[in-house]
Amino acid sequence: MDIQLEQIQSMIYVIRDQRVMLDSDLANLYGVDTKRLNEQVRRNSERFPVDFMFQLTTEEYEILRSQIATSSEKHGGRRYQPLVFTENGVAMLSTVLNSKRAIQVNITIMRIFTKLRSFLLMEQNIESRMDTLENGTNQLFKIVFERLDNLEQKLPSHDSDRKKIGLKGKGSG
Repeated sequence: MDIQLEQIQSMIYVIRDQRVMLDSDLANLYGVDTKRLNEQVRRNSERFPVDFMFQLTTEEYEILRSQIATSSEKHGGRRYQPLVFTENGVAMLSTVLNSKRAIQVNITIMRIFTKLRSFLLMEQNIESRMDTLENGTNQLFKIVFERLDNLEQKLPSHDSDRKKIGLKGKGSG
């Protein structure tokens, strides 16, 4: 079995603020028909609460379909909105699809979800550090400008008729 990590990563979508995978993509990875995968899920529905799996609304499916260019119902496509599986739902699939391939695919998918979580934590850490840096820089500039304002007030004023240093204007020489 030669499944590339990038191939699986491209099958992970964010829907309802959750990372999910389509039933058809998972069926393809497991080497089974989508219909058979969904039959197994329905037979074991108690293993798949809504935070493990849910069915897309028509609107969600249309938006997703436009992003990934899947076939329409008119050309032999799906008759029903697909099921999508969260990370926990994908893990649970290995218990209802008890084949060596399903186990290996799930191990690979779990590794990808773990990697994505670590990237998210790293991104949040960097964002937090950038916010701290920005706040510190803003405070520093505020102090500098306040001190410059104080210096300007303390300096003696200049006579308006004093001779200016520098060029008088264009063309003077």
